[in-house]
Amino acid sequence: MSMSAFYGSPKPEPDMIALIHHAVNSGITFLDTSDVYGPHTNEILLSKGIRDRVQLATKFGAYFEGGKMHIRGDPTYVRAACEGSLKRLDVECINLYYQHRIDTRVPIEVTIGELKKLVEEGKVKYIGLSEASASTIRRAHAVHPITAVQLEWSLWSRDVEEEIIPTCRELGIGIVAYSPLGRGFFSVGPKLVENLSSDDARKVRIICLSFVT
Repeated sequence: MSMSAFYGSPKPEPDMIALIHHAVNSGITFLDTSDVYGPHTNEILLSKGIRDRVQLATKFGAYFEGGKMHIRGDPTYVRAACEGSLKRLDVECINLYYQHRIDTRVPIEVTIGELKKLVEEGKVKYIGLSEASASTIRRAHAVHPITAVQLEWSLWSRDVEEEIIPTCRELGIGIVAYSPLGRGFFSVGPKLVENLSSDDARKVRIICLSFVT
């Protein structure tokens, strides 16, 4: 994500491609992106020279319009988003396809029902959810097996341990933890805040978290 959006300005593409290749050559086998990163440019970045060597995961359901984030999970959007990601990633099948954020206006059974069709058509191999509640995970899993749930999990983000982690363990669902190092804070320390650019989304979040931890 941070290569293309949110953590400051997009990084130089040649440097990022070189970094991705270095990671893959070093044994990394799983890369995770989303159509909202960029938007779209991060998927294109990951498609360059590595798609046959790793498991690719991407997400749908969150997009920005008019300066605000919008969430969609209706079947028409699910299918259109999948087709777009397949094209940008230059693959015939997405290894792991997450619903990035849950559209509360659409029953999760309807969204997963469309994803199930995409699995049956060979366009998606496994289905995932991102930032879903325990009850939503159970309802989704009843329609089609959920392979992975992505969530923020670190020393300062532990609330998922109350219900979500136990639910996933019970159902045999894998966990993909993002920001395990506190979005860089635990690896760099307080100086991270001093060096954040004005367009870095962490500038407000980490400052707020540092006051409550």
